[in-house]
Amino acid sequence: MANFSRGFGFGLLTGAVLGSVTAVLLAPDKGSNTRSRLSYQIQTYIDELKGLIDELKDENFSVNTAKAQSDEVVQDAKKKAEDLLREAEDLLSNISREKI
Repeated sequence: MANFSRGFGFGLLTGAVLGSVTAVLLAPDKGSNTRSRLSYQIQTYIDELKGLIDELKDENFSVNTAKAQSDEVVQDAKKKAEDLLREAEDLLSNISREKI
């Protein structure tokens, strides 16, 4: 997943740069209009990248949260298993003492 995200981000950035260069070279407008459009496009790409970064951060946070919760469940299960074993051992020792 990380390789896909990196590749996607690199592709997005490369496409933005190539599109911008092409737009400047082939622009039939005045320089000020071209700069305005270019500025708008760059800002749009920046906003998209920020959104993508935020999504990746949220996804990473979700993965870390899930891992922490699963670790807690495992620890809780181990504790309960140990408690059950102790109770079973106590019951067995009580039964063996009553037989004697």
